[in-house]
Amino acid sequence: MSTNAMLTDNDKKLREKMRDFVSWVPKQLLLDMDADKVKYPKEFLQEAGKRNLLGLRFDPEWGGTGLPWTSEMVALEEVGVLGTSLGCLYSLVSIVGEAIHIFGTGEQKEKYLKPMIRGEIGVAEGLTEPRGGSDFFAATTTAHRKGNMFYLNGQKRFVVGAEGADLILVYGKIDGVDDPKKAMTAFLVERGPGVTVEHLYGLMGTRGGGTGRLVFRDAAVPIENVLGGENGIGNGTEVFHQMMIPERMTSAGAAIGMARAAIEIAARYADKRKAFGQKIRSFEAVNFKIADSITFLDAARAINYAAGKTADSDAAPGKIRRLVSEAKRFSTNTAWKIVNHAMQILGGIGYTNIFPIERILRDVRLITIWTGTNEIMDLVIQHEFYKEFLANPPKVRDLEQDAEGAEFSEEKVYNE
Repeated sequence: MSTNAMLTDNDKKLREKMRDFVSWVPKQLLLDMDADKVKYPKEFLQEAGKRNLLGLRFDPEWGGTGLPWTSEMVALEEVGVLGTSLGCLYSLVSIVGEAIHIFGTGEQKEKYLKPMIRGEIGVAEGLTEPRGGSDFFAATTTAHRKGNMFYLNGQKRFVVGAEGADLILVYGKIDGVDDPKKAMTAFLVERGPGVTVEHLYGLMGTRGGGTGRLVFRDAAVPIENVLGGENGIGNGTEVFHQMMIPERMTSAGAAIGMARAAIEIAARYADKRKAFGQKIRSFEAVNFKIADSITFLDAARAINYAAGKTADSDAAPGKIRRLVSEAKRFSTNTAWKIVNHAMQILGGIGYTNIFPIERILRDVRLITIWTGTNEIMDLVIQHEFYKEFLANPPKVRDLEQDAEGAEFSEEKVYNE
């Protein structure tokens, strides 16, 4: 790929390790997951943990390797070729791990983060609710405190790992606090009494990850399992904003893997398939789709790396939010475009299960919706742009004055 120049030698070594791991994944596992015969493939996480490929960004003290976001984006692209389900299960260690790594107590890191990174426990995140969706603060899950115990009541939907995960990061509002931003708190909830899976969804794609609706009925959570302990009560808003970085970065990285897989299959097909006495790659209708796909693929990688560097920098939070949102929006939209190009190049055979394009297409559709729809990304991008742009006018040439009639100020009517 033409973005190789952006990679360090360590990145390239990591890419080879990830490719070796991806090659290990049995074909039958992918097929069984897509057929809903497997609900939660723990062996996938266990193998990744054995190979020290989980929690790449986290401190070595807790089992991580201390790598930057740019390196994790390399890893995510490689695991992304397996599809959204395995990409998501891999990413959840990065996502839930982020919360524990940044906000957790030493005891929480020892008890949960270390075994997560070793692949010994599976994790999930309880974020979305039937009444909430993209409106995070409309959540109705509550936490009532009695002594050193909280009792959770409510439900979370679309939880990847609802069936199978051992630990769930759950957001709930503390009873008696009116301001939802001050009431929101993050809890580390172990599967057990009061936590039930009420429904497993029949999904268009992204199957096999145990995606379901979790219901909490007086689920007891000790104070030591509030993220950050006693000091973490009411910290859910801060946790949520931080978590949107790994939520969206992992989506962006894995999207590129799926797009790459699809266009490589299509490119090989176009070089073999003949029509009218020629390889179909000789027709502009085909090869222009290849050119378009490769260009967008490289552009998406580049914006992902830029967002990764920004996320690791001391840039203002608004700048990080904007770049991360741009990466998620552009990479997932790009993946959808490229997979559709791939199916069009294959024609009718691409719509069958002879090639995995139809499965990839079903998988990739979801990533433009989850972790904040791409329309929400548009809102974040323009909001953060205007906030920075209007507060800090660039000290450069005033381009408005380069028009011949620029001095006719009376013509510049803004209806103020």
